[in-house]
This record gives sequence, C-alpha cells and structure tokens, in this order.
Amino acid sequence: MIHFSVPHWIWILEIALSFINVILALIIIFIERKNPAKTLAWVLVLFFLPIVGALVYLVFAQNISRRKTYKLDDKDNKIIRDSLKEQMNDINSGDLEFSNDVANIWQHMVKLNLVYGEAYLTQNNSIDMFTDGKDFFRTLLKDIKIAKYSIDIEFYIIKPDFIGQRLLNLLTEKAKEGVKVRLLVDALGSRRINDKKLKDFLDAGGEVEYFFKPKFKYLNFDLNYRNHRKIVVIDNKYGYIGGFNIAKEYLGFKKRFGYWRDTHLRIMGNSVQDLKAIFLMDWSVAKDETPDFDEIDFYGENVKSDIAVQIVMSGPDSVKEQIKRAMMRMITYASDRIYLQTPYFVPDKAMIESLKMAAQSGVDVKIMIPCMPDHPFVYWANYAYCGELIKSGARVFRYENGFLHAKTLVADGEVSTVGSANFDVRSFRLNFEANAFVYDRDFATKMEKSFEDDMKLSTEVTLEDYESRGLWIKVKEAVSVLLSDIL
Repeated sequence: MIHFSVPHWIWILEIALSFINVILALIIIFIERKNPAKTLAWVLVLFFLPIVGALVYLVFAQNISRRKTYKLDDKDNKIIRDSLKEQMNDINSGDLEFSNDVANIWQHMVKLNLVYGEAYLTQNNSIDMFTDGKDFFRTLLKDIKIAKYSIDIEFYIIKPDFIGQRLLNLLTEKAKEGVKVRLLVDALGSRRINDKKLKDFLDAGGEVEYFFKPKFKYLNFDLNYRNHRKIVVIDNKYGYIGGFNIAKEYLGFKKRFGYWRDTHLRIMGNSVQDLKAIFLMDWSVAKDETPDFDEIDFYGENVKSDIAVQIVMSGPDSVKEQIKRAMMRMITYASDRIYLQTPYFVPDKAMIESLKMAAQSGVDVKIMIPCMPDHPFVYWANYAYCGELIKSGARVFRYENGFLHAKTLVADGEVSTVGSANFDVRSFRLNFEANAFVYDRDFATKMEKSFEDDMKLSTEVTLEDYESRGLWIKVKEAVSVLLSDIL
C-alpha cells in the first residue's frame, strides 16, 4: 500500500482545485456565456477563493434558462399562441378597438408585451391602489372572508407572526367551509412556514406547496432563483398584485423600519384571469405537474371600466427579461417625465444608459429610493448608480418617512407599472416576477400624485451631496457595484 506524506496530499489537492477552477472558468466563459462583467467577476472569485468560490458558484450561479420549468401541454401551448397571434393581427389590421387613447398611443409597447412577454391585453379592468399596509391587509382579509369558491395565494414571504397567523387562521376557516384554498410560498422567503405550522390548515382541507423546495435540507442548487411574486386570486373575481408580503413589518410593526411604504393593486376584470394563469403555472412547478387551465374563466368578471392592462411575467427560466424590456420601452419612449420608485436600484448597463439618455434629452427623470438599507450591500449600490444619474440631470430623492418598498414606474402620466419586480439585476434576471402594465391616464395621475406626496416626505440628493461623500462611502460603493455583477 502506498502512503502519501502530507506535502504530497497538499500538492495533489492544489492540482485538483486548480483543475476544477479552470474547468469552471471555461464553462463560465464558453458555455454559460454570461455578460462580460459577470464573467470576469466570477472568474476572479474562482481564482482568488479556490474552494469557497467553487461552492458559491455551484449554489448561486446555476443557469436554469435551459430547463423547461413550466410544462405546458401542446394543446394549451397552441391556444395561448393562437390567442396572442389573433390579438396582434387585430391590432395590426385596425380591427381591435382600444378602450382608451393611452392604449392606442402606446400600442408599440402593447405589441412588445404581446410578442416578447406573451401578455394578452385586457381592456375591461377596474383598479384600486393601496399604498398603506393596513388598508391593503384590511381589504385583502375582507375579500377572503366573503370568498365562496376558491382562494389562490402566492407570496414570497409569509411569516407566522400575528398578521401571518391571522391570515392562516382565516384561510383555515374558509377551507372548513368547503372553499378551495391553495397556498404557494417561496421555500426560502417563507422558510419559517412549514407543514407542521400549517397542520390545522392542512387538516381543514387546505393545500400548500413550496416553490423550489430543496431536495437536500442543507444544500440547494436553486438557492439564487426565487419566486418573488405576490399574487392573490379570489373566486376568479378579485386579483391582487404588487409589493406587499405577509409579515408585521409590512404593517409598520418593526421598529427598525418604522412606517412601511409600498404599492399594491386590487384588480377586477379580465386581467384577473391572467393572474390566475400565472398562479396555476407556478403551482404546477411546485407540484411537478402540468398546469390545468380549465379553472380559468376566460370571460372574467363583467366590469364597467375601460382600464387596459397587461400582466407580464419574467424569470430565470428565460433569457428574455420581459419586465425589464417593457420598462425600458417606457423609459425610451417617454417624452416628458418619468417617475420611478424602487427599494433596490441596481440597474444593468442598458437600463442606466436608457435613464441617462432620457435625462440628457430633457425628460424629467425622478427616482426615489429608501433612506435606510434592509440590505447594506444593495443600499450602497443604490447610492452609486443614483450618483451616475444625478450627474446626467436626473433628480434623486431619499424617502425619509420609514422604509420605501414600492416598485413603480410611470411614464408621461399615461402608462404605469406596479408589481413585484425591483429595478435591479436580481429581479430582471434571477427572480420569478410579475408586473401589471396599466394604460390609463387617470390611474397614472393617481400614481404620480402618490409619488409627489412622497416627495414631501423625502430629501433630495444633490450633486453637491453626492460628491462630498467620504472615502469610506466611495469604497463601499465600489465593492457593492462590483459584487452586483455576480448576483
């Protein structure tokens, strides 16, 4: 038997690690084909942190765009494709009568979302907007309480605190009444929720699934890819989409954050069925089955309103970055003003250049970010990118009345978007997200009014403020921007 001395083992280990790093580097460069900045960042991580870097890469950098995440059968695929094609043909031929002039003016974006985002345009929607957590939860619980047939709930975060428990207790009651109740949560974001804590709910007939639940308890190769959507559909009649999760901090009951400023929508109309379709698709992923679209009422609720809406979904299962493209369209075609709110402002090069060009061409670009971090790394990246835009003529505001979590964009007081997607590379590339794109002047006016009210509770970051920052802040900014490329 051959016995190796310690130096021999060290030598063999070094060779093995070098070989693994070279192989991973070649995969990143020639197979994964990430953008150059991200490629360089990962190669540096691999070679400067040989063991840790390889493990971090395996957990955080897996490319799932090659997977078939959603398993639609051929019949459903054909129905979806045919309906999208039919609406596009109707627009091009002039046979589609737009419900308002905004949808007509922005039909180039409607077409983009139809073709690229596979998002059908519905034109009979009414929308209620919530900016306060107490109002949102009060209305949501009220709608759940009167549900007669079905309740489908999908959130990134549900915590078993007093508000989470109140929701779960109500869902349990509805399940006992015979209402079909399904609860879908992200396995990481809602890690404090499990079957044991949901025993009463499950015993009552409720159903629960966990999106991307790890196959091994302490090892999850999908850790970096999260379902960040916040969707509720009740009786196929009421649909919710926006930024609120289910936890006490979203009601302002967390001292660290104080008041929680967010935006969420309650929709009635045919767009509710699009929200239902997204829920069913996500539910099927968690259950590893083909989605059953027979539950969808394609005629929807008869609503006497003419608000046009497209529900756009995006995720790491595709390289299209559908929500990002739609937002970029809004920015590049805006001629007067752009109002953007986001807790995480970490745009990629294309997005930041779009905003710079808008500001430099005379468009009134206003961006609002939080005054405090919930993730320090992201906060300093926020500050760095905002600094670039201030130099280009954009105006940046720090919301001072608590924590700003709203994810909104309004262009020219005409088209708006609200949803789960932050203005960052994680939401654009790594998370499963859903946003409502709304074509309506009255709704956009409400959105702008809300933004302007928030400005009264904010402090503007001037060029002088930004350029006077200290050396340590500059270091934190530089590190944060570098690391943002390997998210």
